Amino acid sequence: MSPRSSRRRRRPPGVEWLRNRVPTRAVDAAAYLEAFVLSGVVTVLVTRAYLQATGYPQLGGGGLHIAHVFWGGLLMAAGLGIALVFLGGGPRTVGAIVGGIGFGLFIDEVGKFVTTRTDYFYAPAAGIIYGAFALLVVLTQAVRGRVRLTPAERTANALDMVLGGVPGGLTDRRREAVRRLVRGSGPAAEAAVAQLLDAVPRREPPPVRFWQRWLAWSRRVVAWLTARRWLVYPVVVYLVVEPTVTVFAVVIDGVTGQLDQQREWGAVLGTSVSALITAVLSVRAALRLRGDRADAFRLFKLALLVDLLFGQIFNFTVNQFGAVSALAVDLFLLGVVTAEHRRLCREALLAG
Repeated sequence: MSPRSSRRRRRPPGVEWLRNRVPTRAVDAAAYLEAFVLSGVVTVLVTRAYLQATGYPQLGGGGLHIAHVFWGGLLMAAGLGIALVFLGGGPRTVGAIVGGIGFGLFIDEVGKFVTTRTDYFYAPAAGIIYGAFALLVVLTQAVRGRVRLTPAERTANALDMVLGGVPGGLTDRRREAVRRLVRGSGPAAEAAVAQLLDAVPRREPPPVRFWQRWLAWSRRVVAWLTARRWLVYPVVVYLVVEPTVTVFAVVIDGVTGQLDQQREWGAVLGTSVSALITAVLSVRAALRLRGDRADAFRLFKLALLVDLLFGQIFNFTVNQFGAVSALAVDLFLLGVVTAEHRRLCREALLAG
């Protein structure tokens, strides 16, 4: 090896110092973030539904009003405390759920924080709430797709799993997960973790809860639906027609003067621009179906992501939480389009 190539491969001292100072990443970080986001979303929806059904009652009296942002702060502190005090993935998951419930109660009252009138019913609040959770979902997907742990980090996570199982034991499934994590980290690390596993008592897997059965059944149904080829064609038609109709409807409302009745002009404009971009991408994808189907469905997926990450923020501002149904439709369409895109990519890869 030449001195020049040796210099090229040697990392600068500053890079090594920075790498040694980076905190160890958790292998289940995406799962914790998912639990946080899901519990927060459910909390917002349940809170809004409950308040609307009960006529927006107020807790307190004599000039006092204990807003639910107060309980949200307490629950976020409790969730953080659980994650700080206890070892193991179980307490971290519980802390993420409790903290997510607290965050949901907190963000639900964002209208009071961004208006001088402390207006809970401030129209853009729904869009702000959706945007906050959309950013968290993007962060979760980034952590899930791009985090590649180093051998040292995988060993650290394996040791953390083992130590968390010392009091109550580890199931066979958990033991196998530990062995997979430490595999490839070197003979010394593998042998040390294997000795620790032998010292930890075995534990029978817990019984399957009813909600776990329901969740597994829901996932199978969604997987079955998204894998149906006959669903692809109506989805493609919908992706082309729906945003195009939305753009024409806004133009017609503008010509007839019906847009003058809208209070949130900025949100209407944002919805129109997002629908126009989505329509252009969808039409372009439809034109590419006969040539490159994989690229066509990549464009369909991009069109849906534009609508989910930008259009739905303005849609929630205009239609408030009535936009939840449109969001559910978009998520289902994204599942169908993603499944078809992956299938086409696999076929292209097998074809060489």
